[in-house]
Amino acid sequence: MNLDDAPETQPCAVCDKPARERVHRGCRERIDAHLRELPQLYRQLGPALVPGRRGGDGRNGTRTAPLPCNEAALDLLARGGIEGVVGGWARDLCEREQWDIPQFGTIVATVDWACGILGLNLAMICDEHPAVRELADELRAVTGQARRIITGEKPPRRIGVACHCGRTLKVTLDTPGTRCPDCGTQYGHSEALQLPLAERRAA
Repeated sequence: MNLDDAPETQPCAVCDKPARERVHRGCRERIDAHLRELPQLYRQLGPALVPGRRGGDGRNGTRTAPLPCNEAALDLLARGGIEGVVGGWARDLCEREQWDIPQFGTIVATVDWACGILGLNLAMICDEHPAVRELADELRAVTGQARRIITGEKPPRRIGVACHCGRTLKVTLDTPGTRCPDCGTQYGHSEALQLPLAERRAA
């Protein structure tokens, strides 16, 4: 039977919607698109590292000295930023499959390698990896953060949702997940967005 004709009998491991495969085509294509885009975004963050020196009306800014660098861009460019996300997942894949992990002298080379090997093995990851939802969530979050820094887009609005213990948690539409500091419950991206809105308390 053709896979496209197969009944949707199981929830997608990434978004929980009914799917014919473990990870349905739309989620798989989004993961692949993020892996293809991240090496380019990493390179585009370089020019965003130094804040602009011109005011919003086109004239020179005030006499106040600008920040020496964009700290958000610096965080993503440094080890543990984009490299930490894709490199960590790539190393996890290599360890699971008992593959050698190459050593690179630059962060950008690590990003290129990690995105490449994850993309080449995406079908296997979607079919077998127990944490594919977490991978998809982290790629979505770091890609969105990099895009916003490059384009100057404002960060997404944070909303309050209620943990099952009653604690209010702050999440965004592209949050990779959140952990409740009171009860320790960990919510993934989809789980966090499905939590009920927290009630606003009167001032």
